Amino acid sequence: MLMAHPVVLSNLIEQYETLRVLHAEEGSPEVQQRMDDIAYTLCVSTGTSDVDAALVAARHRLPGARPEDDSLLSA
Repeated sequence: MLMAHPVVLSNLIEQYETLRVLHAEEGSPEVQQRMDDIAYTLCVSTGTSDVDAALVAARHRLPGARPEDDSLLSA
């Protein structure tokens, strides 16, 4: 599997999180489509089929990532 460059992953994470904070899923069709496109690209870039898993996988490929998966830690 091809691996996306960490800078690309970082940029995708930032864009997705920005759109999520701005509630893009409730925005115009164009904004919703942009969020869907970024989610799809994250999934393809990380070899996952779910955006939440893609975000975890992408974060773990960034420089300085911890070996533990934060999604498995109790809150």
